[in-house]
Amino acid sequence: MFIFDITNLVTLILIIIATILLIFLSQEIKNSKVALIPLFGFVIDLVIHTIQILTLKEQYSYLYSVLCYNMAIDYALLLVSFFAYLWADEIEAKAFNKKTINSKGINWLWKQV
Repeated sequence: MFIFDITNLVTLILIIIATILLIFLSQEIKNSKVALIPLFGFVIDLVIHTIQILTLKEQYSYLYSVLCYNMAIDYALLLVSFFAYLWADEIEAKAFNKKTINSKGINWLWKQV
């Protein structure tokens, strides 16, 4: 069974670097759609890992813990990517005088913290 193993340290570092580069690219060109690329990528990866856990055969039961760790990393990276998208959307809205996704932008989070 093939799994996209994010728990491998080299793979994890490369994914984090690519995510950071895409987030900073979206900040630099002031286009929040670029920040959606890692967000959708992590959603797709999470769905794939969930399907793999649900259809895991008995002979591959040793992969259960690896898939659970991968899903935990997917959730963490998905959360970071979502906040990065909100941040990029706020920067784009300020640069082009547009409305943000919600009326408060990301400021609602930082005021509560």
